[in-house]
Amino acid sequence: MGMIAVYPGSFDPITSGHFDIIERAGAMFDTLVVLVAINSTKESTFSCDERVEMIRHAVHAHGLTNIQVDSISDGLLVDYAEQRKAKAIIKGLRAVSDFEYEFQMALINRRLRPEIETVFLMTSAEYSFLSSSIVKEIARLDGDISGLVPQVNLRKIQAHYES
Repeated sequence: MGMIAVYPGSFDPITSGHFDIIERAGAMFDTLVVLVAINSTKESTFSCDERVEMIRHAVHAHGLTNIQVDSISDGLLVDYAEQRKAKAIIKGLRAVSDFEYEFQMALINRRLRPEIETVFLMTSAEYSFLSSSIVKEIARLDGDISGLVPQVNLRKIQAHYES
């Protein structure tokens, strides 16, 4: 079975920065579960199924065979990770501003499930400015998002804003 990690996020939509973390974390663990988390307090642009599909397409297009994609709508992340027998939760950090919140979450998760580690991966420099919100704003204003999202998802994201 090997070492399993979970990489949670809203991925609304998946960006090249997210995918960079997926590739790097996937190289560190035998299995990486990319977990689309549904935040009921946040209005999402893409449905859960669309987000799962976009991630699967990107993973498949890059030939990453140890990546699984799943979704969760309620319950604690650490409970999900325990059910999947994961040893780690992956968190991508863009800047110091991400760290404070993620550090707080890592500490509470450790209190709840001390056997599951949180692993922080710094984003690659070229993606440090990138977020799903920025991608959506550029796409909404008919800007060029190529390079900001996995190429295989480019058309789907652009089409969402053409109506």
